[in-house]
Amino acid sequence: MFTGIVAAVGRIESVSPLGDVNAGVRLRVAAGDLDLSDVGIGDSIAIQGACMTVVTLGAGQFDVDVSRESLDKTVGLDQPGRVNLEKALRLADRLGGHLVSGHVDGLGEVVRFAPVGESHELRIRAPRELGRYLAYKGSVVVNGVSLTVNNVSDEADGCVFSINLIPHTVEVTTLNELAPGKRVNLEIDLIARYVERMLSASADAGQPLV
Repeated sequence: MFTGIVAAVGRIESVSPLGDVNAGVRLRVAAGDLDLSDVGIGDSIAIQGACMTVVTLGAGQFDVDVSRESLDKTVGLDQPGRVNLEKALRLADRLGGHLVSGHVDGLGEVVRFAPVGESHELRIRAPRELGRYLAYKGSVVVNGVSLTVNNVSDEADGCVFSINLIPHTVEVTTLNELAPGKRVNLEIDLIARYVERMLSASADAGQPLV
């Protein structure tokens, strides 16, 4: 589990194939300011919002293996570049963002990223199937960053939601690299996922919903 509070911005230094074109890749990640002193082989680190397992450790860097399935369902893990990093949540940690699983639910497309006063407005088009989980003042994860939804609008080709980014968030994450047309990793709110499951199970069984 994670919180969606980015601890550091690192960089994917290399991408090495693990086999043929149908196989995954090994990423070597420079950890930047992320403290690796308490990280061991097998520990989880979220990279751009995707939970990955550490397979090797070095001085200020670590390697992870990314399956073809994960590559097909995410963006930002197939080439060198800056990435948001967060170590797995410990039970004694503060929950500064919200409960995040590190499992990407779908890809969104940036519609607008522009200054508004001292902040930035980020507008994203999400797939139709994720729209029902997005709500005003609800939580969503974009490239590993826990954010609050300010507005939601259902459209014919999906759902567009907007977020207000304070200067600090823009400064300390890779969200400052976004631009219209870029794709992003999205994770819906964990609680919304379970609420839907409970309601649909009750309806299918003919039980009252409340």
